[in-house]
Amino acid sequence: VDRFRSLLLSISLRLSDAELSAMKFLCGGKISKRRLETVQSGLELFSILMEQQEIADDNLVFLRELLQHIRRDDLLSQLVQFEEEEPHAPDDQPDGHEKPVAVIHDNVGREWKRLMRELGMSEVRLDRIEAAYPFKLSEQLLKALRDWQLWKGKDAKVADLIKALRGCNLVLVADRVEE
Repeated sequence: VDRFRSLLLSISLRLSDAELSAMKFLCGGKISKRRLETVQSGLELFSILMEQQEIADDNLVFLRELLQHIRRDDLLSQLVQFEEEEPHAPDDQPDGHEKPVAVIHDNVGREWKRLMRELGMSEVRLDRIEAAYPFKLSEQLLKALRDWQLWKGKDAKVADLIKALRGCNLVLVADRVEE
């Protein structure tokens, strides 16, 4: 089951009719009045917001604002917990990326964001990592690499890391990873 959709379902089930009405009112500038009139549940509202790319699993700013405005701190804390949790890979699988990650960690430095962009990570995710570890460049890079591995899952290939490093003109690092 998709964690993000599970979160939205949980929030929807806990909304009162008055809270749903308040959320619909707050969405007035983003969703047409005609469309809002047909919304009967939080799930319907969230579906429209996802269609319009106002909310997504890596973009929860607007949903956070809605929950703050209706003063549902319990749902807001559930949202924060979702953002902080990371899906974990099964422990019985060896991590074939440990050595390449260590080499990249030791050699990339300030170019970490450019590398992660080359690997396809979103700006929102990169900004969130940077905010979580201010002034800790080493931790930012390590967290970004771990997030990329979790995001890609089985599709996270060392070859992709090497290609991205070369794409960022970090040829010496790419050569070290290949070794």
